[in-house]
Order: sequence, then C-alpha cells, then structure tokens
Amino acid sequence: MAAGAGVERPYELVVFGASGFTGQFVVEEVARVAASGELRGALRWAVAGRSREKLQAVLERAAKRLGKAALGTEVGVLLGDVGDAASLAAVARQTRLVLSCVGPYRFFGEPVVQACVENGASCIDISGEPQFLEGMYLKYNEKAAEKGVYIIGSCAFDSIPADMGVLYTRDKLKGTLTAVESFLTVKYGPEGSCIHDGTWKSAVYGLADQDNLRKLRKKIGYASVPVVGAKLKRRGLVFYNQEFKQYSIPLMGSDVSVVKRSQRYLHTEFQETPVQYGAYVNVGGLGSVIKLMFAGILFLLLVKFSFGRKLLTKYPEFFSAGLFTKEGPTQKQMDETSFTMTFFGEGYSEGQDPQNGKPNVKICTEVKGPEPGYVATPILMVQAAVSLLEDAACLPKQGGVYSPGAAFSKTKLIDRLNKHGVEFSVISKPEV
Repeated sequence: MAAGAGVERPYELVVFGASGFTGQFVVEEVARVAASGELRGALRWAVAGRSREKLQAVLERAAKRLGKAALGTEVGVLLGDVGDAASLAAVARQTRLVLSCVGPYRFFGEPVVQACVENGASCIDISGEPQFLEGMYLKYNEKAAEKGVYIIGSCAFDSIPADMGVLYTRDKLKGTLTAVESFLTVKYGPEGSCIHDGTWKSAVYGLADQDNLRKLRKKIGYASVPVVGAKLKRRGLVFYNQEFKQYSIPLMGSDVSVVKRSQRYLHTEFQETPVQYGAYVNVGGLGSVIKLMFAGILFLLLVKFSFGRKLLTKYPEFFSAGLFTKEGPTQKQMDETSFTMTFFGEGYSEGQDPQNGKPNVKICTEVKGPEPGYVATPILMVQAAVSLLEDAACLPKQGGVYSPGAAFSKTKLIDRLNKHGVEFSVISKPEV
C-alpha cells in the first residue's frame, strides 16, 4: 500500500533544505524534470526550509536558470526547521516523499527521518556518512516497515554510481559475478574544481567517530555474508595502477559500506550471490600522492582533538590543499568537471561452480557523469525520487530503511539515469 493511500496528500515530493548549497541544485533539477513532461502526470511539489525569503529566491533562481519567468504557483513553499519537530511533522504530512538535503546528517538528518516515519512519508537523502545511514537503519527500519514507507539514504554521488554500478556489472555478466573493484577518475578543466565545505565537515566528524561506528555495527548484529569465489585482496594505501598509468588510493566515504548492505540484503532476501567489492580513486602522479599524504597525515592528527577539529572546520581550504572551500565551485568549474567510475569484475561462467576453482570470466563496465557534487548528485537524487514514485510496484514489498541497491535493484533507475546524463555502459564484454 502506498504511503498515505486513501488520503490525498497535496504534494508528491518536497525538497527539504532547499536553500542550502546542494539543495538549490536539487530544486533546479526537480523543476527541470517537472517541466520535461516525462512523468506520468503533472508533478505536485514544494520546497521547504527555515526562511520563506530564501526559498522564494531559490525558486526564482531555478526559474531563471531554466529560462522561465517563474516556476508557477503550483510549487508550494513550506516552512520547517530541524529544531522544531512540529514544523517537520507538518511538512511530512503533506507529501508522499521528502528529499532531505540538510547535512552534515549526523547533526541534522535524524529529525527529518523521524518526522517522515511517524507521518507516513518516504524519505531520500544524499548522505555519505555510514554512521548516520546505519544508525537510521538500527532505529527506524522496523517502524518504517510498519508504516509502509521507504527511507533510502546515500542517493547521491555517494553511493548510487557504486551501488547500482555493481548491480549493473552483475547483470551484464553471463554467469556469476563474485568480485568487483571500482576506480574513480575525476577530470577537471583548466580552472580545477573544489567541493563545498559541508562535505568536509561530514568527513571531519565522521573520521573522529570511527569507534562509535564499530559499536553501532555490533549493535545491529549484521548477518555475515559468505565469500563466494576467489577472495578479493585488499590493496595497499597507495599503489601504482597499470590500467590507468597513475597512482590510486582507497576511496573514503560510504561506497563500500553501502554496497555491502545492498549485497547482504539481496543475498538474504533473494539468495542472490553476494559480490565482494573494493573502491579506489585515481589520484595522478607521484606529486599528487605526496601532497595527499601530507594532507592526510595532518588531517588524521588533527581530527582526534576537538581543537584540531575546530581548526579543520574553520580553515577547510588550507587543510584540504584547496579541495574544499566555504564558497563551493563556480559554475565554470562545475561545467568543466566530470567523473568516470570504472568497474573491473570477475566471476565464473555459466555452469562453473563459484565455490571451486579460479574465476574464469572478466568484465569491465563504467558509470560516467557530470561534476559529481552539484550536477550529478541532484540528477541521482531526483531520478531516485522518480523511481520511488513511478516504479512503486518494483520496490521491496515492505517499507524500511534501505540502501539504493536494495531499494532500486528491480526498478528502472539505471534506465532513467542513462537518459539524464549519468551513463552506465559495458566497456569490454566478458571474456572467458
């Protein structure tokens, strides 16, 4: 039964935190999709946040960027504040789905999830913070199931390309996929690029709190997932990558933990063969490696102390060697930036037993898209929202707190993304 079935809610989706740095781009993307005529009917939607003036300004900006005089009166403006539970409940009651854009989620995310679960709305967020994502699973999975609503975290660059990319690779391999490694390459234009410091804050507090993440996972008591096929080796902290002729390091963030949750769910629910996964990022030549190592060591030293964390969050640009700034990237920087995530998979051809012998098939796929943080992320979030609203019959039968792969593995999400500039493709066919 759809959330709030029987009671017509005025909106299908509400963008909460719409006037934040990322929120404004999400609003623009919703407006673009609503105007495109690709949905089954007219989209009833609204923006929500603390300040009516700021929300109006965001709608005006979006209209201007889409070359319209205005977005029309059909777009609602709702007031809600994470510090005011009643205001959040009022927002949640008016919509089928909330797009939550208020990070760092460890500080601002939970009140929105709680309001959605209690008031029968589904919720999608763009958090790349494993502790928040898994904490929400522990606290709200059962309640969400009772209410028949879907709480789906990490519907952004963290971690849809990785999570859906692994599933795509699995579906394209004739046989059984048992292990995948992904390599992220980000290309910049002559002006380089940077990331808004909201993401930096999430990283600072996330790394400071690693111990609690371990405790949280103990509390959840995840079922162990069997290793099928040859065991995937973990690579070093820095290694030279022959495929790309540059150095690579493990990818920080939520990708590995999110893929693991999806694989566990698909294995437990549908007895699908779990895929092992490792995620890496290509960083360039030796110079980049040395710069990164200095920044990394400094970061790890400072993040342990509250004084250090204050310094890190006050001067993001200095401590991240210019990668994170309080202003975020310029439009030109965003236009010239793109990403490619390349997946190298191995497995066993049809009729081969994955429990015996060495893997005998390989496959290479990729996910390509525009600038990750503020161009790709809104596309990913909004298409996840469209899938949730339009492919409802293909979602898990029961509500709950899900990772993207668990929620969307049977939907048309990948097809939708392919039409919107985040493209999944097979690079080399499986060869035995």
